[in-house]
Amino acid sequence: MGSIFKFLRINVLSAMICMAFLLSVCEGSIVLDKVVAVVNSEVITWSELYKAMEFEASQTVKAMSEQERQKIFKQNEMIFLENLIDMRLLLQEAKKANINASDDEVKKTMESIRTKYGMTDEGLRDALVKEGFTIEEYKKKLAEQIIINRLVDLEVRGKIVITDADANTYLEKNKGAAVDEGYKISHIVIRKGDDPLQAQEKAMQVYGKIKAGESFADAARKYSEDPSARAGGDLGFVNKSDLSREYLQALSPLKPGEMSEPFMTDKGVHIVLLESAKIFNNPSEMKQALKQKLYAERFEREYKAWIKGLRQRAYVEIK
Repeated sequence: MGSIFKFLRINVLSAMICMAFLLSVCEGSIVLDKVVAVVNSEVITWSELYKAMEFEASQTVKAMSEQERQKIFKQNEMIFLENLIDMRLLLQEAKKANINASDDEVKKTMESIRTKYGMTDEGLRDALVKEGFTIEEYKKKLAEQIIINRLVDLEVRGKIVITDADANTYLEKNKGAAVDEGYKISHIVIRKGDDPLQAQEKAMQVYGKIKAGESFADAARKYSEDPSARAGGDLGFVNKSDLSREYLQALSPLKPGEMSEPFMTDKGVHIVLLESAKIFNNPSEMKQALKQKLYAERFEREYKAWIKGLRQRAYVEIK
C-alpha cells in the first residue's frame, strides 16, 4: 500500500502541507461530521481526516471510482489520523514556545514554490482551486509548515552533530557500505503507442518549445503522458542503480540545470532535466555524503522519540 499514497509515515514538510481543512457546507445542504480524535483541548474531525486523504492521494487513487477510492481511504485512515494528531501536537508545542511565521516569510515561501514549478500567480491559484484550496487557506498551511520546521530545528535538528569520527566508526562496523549515488531529475514522457515515429515528432516539438523559452515544468504539465506530469515532471532523487541504461547515457553529459535531447526507451520518448547530481569523485566526497546519511538516520530516530515524548505528556483520545 506504500506505493499508493505519497507518504505513509511521518514527514514534517509534506505532512504539514496535507493538513486538512473543514469541508464547506454547500448552500441548502447539511454536512454531517463527527470528532475522530481529541488532542489536548482541540478536536480533529472526520471531514478534516478525509480532506487530508483526498489531497494527499496519488493520481492512481484519484483516477479510481468513488467506491474504490473510499475503500483505500478506509484502509489507511488510521495512518493519516496519527499524522494529523502529531501535527496538531507540534503546533500546540510551537504556540507554547511563541514560535511564529511572518507574512513576509509566507510570501517568500510561496514565491519559491512558484519558481520551482515554473508557475505564475494565476497558475498557482488554479492549481490550488483544483485541490480544494483557497490562497488564504494555503498561506495558513505554509505558515504552519514554517512554524513546525522552526520548532523541529530548535528541539531536534540543532542538537544533532555528526563528526568524521562517527563516519569512520560506521565504515569500520559496516565493511563495504556505500552511500547511494543518484540524480534529482524531472522528465517528460511521450508514450510510443502504435506509432513510435509520431511520438518522436511530438517529443521534438516539446523539446523545441522548451528551448524557445517555455519552462520544463509547464511543458511537462501540458504534454507529458506520465503520472509525474501533475508535479511538473518532478521525480525527486532517483538512485543511480534504479535508472535504465538509456537514462544514464542521457544524464552523463549533463550539468545541473541542463536538459537532454529526446531519447527512446521501451516505454516511449523521454526528455530529462538534471536538477542536481550526487556522484562521488573521491573518498572525501563519499565521506561527506555518508555524514549526511548518518545525520538523516539520527534525525529520524530522535524526531520519533521526541514526538513520542510529546504524546506521553499530552491528552490524546482516538474516538
